[in-house]
Amino acid sequence: MDFRSDVEAMVLGVLQNQPGYGYEIAKRIRELSDEMFKYGEAQLYPALRKLEEAGYVVGEWVMQEGKPNRRVYSITDEGGKFLLERQKEFEKFVKKVNAVMKLSQTWTVCGV
Repeated sequence: MDFRSDVEAMVLGVLQNQPGYGYEIAKRIRELSDEMFKYGEAQLYPALRKLEEAGYVVGEWVMQEGKPNRRVYSITDEGGKFLLERQKEFEKFVKKVNAVMKLSQTWTVCGV
């Protein structure tokens, strides 16, 4: 289970607070993760299409005067349920990693 590459969950995570368009979504993820997660168009837009096909987000074209139209995405109820499941899986993952790390705390280096 590779959470670092779970672009879909990251997208849903930022959309749970407010709708957003592609660049804005990527920027929020980058800022909220202190630059740990940086997704470009090649990763973000396929993830958005996948989420939309699954019914987890809906995209709506928004007209902008003097600028290109934007596709703004919102999380659906199904997307919220999916995100909740991913959060539970992640919490379980973190709990297991912490259990292993705590075990390693009892280990000492000879001579230290």
